[in-house]
Amino acid sequence: MIEMNTFEIGSGVTIGPNEKLTVLAGPCVLESEEICFQIAETMQQICAEVGAQYIFKASFDKANRTSVTSFRGPGIDKGLERLQAIKDKFGVPVVSDIHDYTQVEKAAQVIDYMQIPAFLCRQTDLLVAAGESGKAINVKKGQFMAPGDMRSVLDKIYSTGNKNVSLCERGTTFGYNNLTVDMRGLEIMADLGAPIVFDATHSVQLPGGQGTKSGGQPEFIAPLTKAAAAVGIQGLFMEVHPEPAKALSDAANTLALDKVKENIQNVINIRKALGYEA
Repeated sequence: MIEMNTFEIGSGVTIGPNEKLTVLAGPCVLESEEICFQIAETMQQICAEVGAQYIFKASFDKANRTSVTSFRGPGIDKGLERLQAIKDKFGVPVVSDIHDYTQVEKAAQVIDYMQIPAFLCRQTDLLVAAGESGKAINVKKGQFMAPGDMRSVLDKIYSTGNKNVSLCERGTTFGYNNLTVDMRGLEIMADLGAPIVFDATHSVQLPGGQGTKSGGQPEFIAPLTKAAAAVGIQGLFMEVHPEPAKALSDAANTLALDKVKENIQNVINIRKALGYEA
């Protein structure tokens, strides 16, 4: 087993085996400034109350939507402006998806934690460009990838000298319109030496399950999150919204803000039972 890395994300957040739980939470796609500020303020308060570290998450462009007519977000320029406004107002790091190596240089000026979408986790040019930025990177394991095969993904980024990388589990495709989380994968990927983030809301997604959009089973967010915490995770990723039904993306698998604290507290309680401080 390789010793797990520890690294900083922006200012004030450190992820690793002996650090407090890191929570990545926000809307799927950047929405209005009012909604984003509400979510950031609420999540920052919740994480402070339970003793977790907080990173605001939202995509400036969701390039892999099911339908060509689906809302993708404000785009990179307006999106980065909004993410910077959140950083300035709340003093928290931000994480957002990058979809192409040409986006990296501009995104690195604002984003603290570059996220590689699951469908793009094998794209060498994208991984290398992200690594060369020097930023912390969160790579989502492809739904089509065996957990052990993420070794090659890490090696591509590590080739740049950047080892500030976490791996994120978001479920594996075993059938039409369905994802399954194999909890063994968390341990397998942890053995590669990268901190592990569990994506609690995409893991209950039903891709394309509603024809022109994805469905979801949010009733399974809590049990899967507790199971992942029991195996051992360093980060928790969640799409959250004050009114999930009105979310502009991933409404069917988004967690309501009023249910967030309970879910995070469950993870921290389990981590403490395993010997973590928080």
